[in-house]
Amino acid sequence: MHKPTNYELWFVAVAALFLLFILPGLNAFTAPGSVLHVSDFTINLYGKYLCYGIVAISVDLLWGYTGLLSLGQCLFFALGGYMMGMYLMRMIGDLGQYHQPIPDFLVFLGWSKLPAFWQPFSSFKFATMMAILLPAVVALGFGFLAFRSRIKGVYFSILTQALTYAGCLLFFRNDMLMGGNNGFTDFKFIAGHDLRLPATQRELYICSVLLLLATYGLCKWLTNSKFGKVQCAIRDSENRVLFSGYATAHFKLFVFVLAAIIAGLAGALYVPQVGIINPSEMATDKSLEAIVWVSVGGRGTLIGPVIGAFAVNAMKSWATRAYPDLWLMFLGLTFILVTLFMPKGIVGLPAQIGALRRRFQQPKTDASEVANSKRVEEQIKPNLK
Repeated sequence: MHKPTNYELWFVAVAALFLLFILPGLNAFTAPGSVLHVSDFTINLYGKYLCYGIVAISVDLLWGYTGLLSLGQCLFFALGGYMMGMYLMRMIGDLGQYHQPIPDFLVFLGWSKLPAFWQPFSSFKFATMMAILLPAVVALGFGFLAFRSRIKGVYFSILTQALTYAGCLLFFRNDMLMGGNNGFTDFKFIAGHDLRLPATQRELYICSVLLLLATYGLCKWLTNSKFGKVQCAIRDSENRVLFSGYATAHFKLFVFVLAAIIAGLAGALYVPQVGIINPSEMATDKSLEAIVWVSVGGRGTLIGPVIGAFAVNAMKSWATRAYPDLWLMFLGLTFILVTLFMPKGIVGLPAQIGALRRRFQQPKTDASEVANSKRVEEQIKPNLK
């Protein structure tokens, strides 16, 4: 189990200071033409990366600490996003293209009044609660059936991928009344604030930083507790944990539901910053990208997946502009190279370099020891004669 070091704590503290105070301060209090000015676009981009970092922690909690390779985390991410998206659509009011008090896509589908299940989403608190409850309920139902049947390994991964694909197909249907393939967009207000104002986007960015820090703190505390030891034991040898008298299914179900809630909250913060949510956010390739984030950063570390999410998405922003047709090849190649040459990711790179240095220095040490022993033998031989 990964234990926090002084180096890690210092890194988290400095990163928190930079992300929470310096970056938004440079955006708010410097002139747009200044060298130190951070643009609104950059704040919005970092807000998106922070949400991805939260999702990466949820994946690491499952895969890195419990050994559950879930390919469905982006389903829970999208479900949380859709719950917040429904509230944001309600806040548009009659400012849409059709100037009706219901969302434009419902008018297009022939509806004249709001469906019953849409009505409670005029409340921000209700939407936030649903962003937590819906992913939790889906994860609880699926996890209960899967872990009760002792499904694990590659079979668990395939089932989570199938669940994600089914959810994606379901939300593509227009009769779901969730926007179909276009999803939700054209948001204008959240909790009485204008989403088009830089100050609102800055506040959402700060909320993303706070959620990331809270998620990191909670997961760090959990993984360093007795529960975390059982997690790692399940990852390393579940049968031994079963023979020790622990109900491993209960532990795995708890972690699975907690990871779903974390991903759902990340999705709820992601949508107002990006300005759109559609079924493509729960496509299977999105969950595979999250696996790459964790691998690149270093699974089983919590801080590593966040670094991996920032690094991979920064590379994606560059690659999709410079070589838009080759991004998936870059992503696949990155995963292969990390798996072969950096099994512990970016976080484990210093230790890996140190081990290689000691490995190459060892033969020189051995050769000097052999030379010394030969000199000693030559000095002893005359005395023996």
